[in-house]
Amino acid sequence: NPKLSAVKQLLSESSLPIEDITAQHLHHFFGCGSGLELEGLVGLELYGEVALLRSLAVAASRRGSGVGSGLVAHAERHARDQGVQSLFLLTTTAEKFFLRRGYTRIPRDEAPAAIKTTSEFSGICPTSSAFMVKYL
Repeated sequence: NPKLSAVKQLLSESSLPIEDITAQHLHHFFGCGSGLELEGLVGLELYGEVALLRSLAVAASRRGSGVGSGLVAHAERHARDQGVQSLFLLTTTAEKFFLRRGYTRIPRDEAPAAIKTTSEFSGICPTSSAFMVKYL
């Protein structure tokens, strides 16, 4: 799957987890770029009224150009259109980026059950990760 390969390559270059990414995930992944050359990527895992924002990655050559902000805004609109009310994420490196976009840090034990069972929450992301939410 060339799209899956391109997604995994950009995530790897951005030091983001790829071990749980399957073709199934790509239904709610959004990328930008030309052809198979991905410049940026963001993913959603939808669980009814809650969702996990994950895998935000921007190619090194495009960082600081607004690609990440645009992708997050697109993912938020898509989540809202799907009935999501609370968008959660885990990050080790981008807490300030998300704070500037209206996310707040909350204790991990306040995570809804659906989010706690994701592989990102339950094992892949370190417990030191910032756990954040934005209410749409």
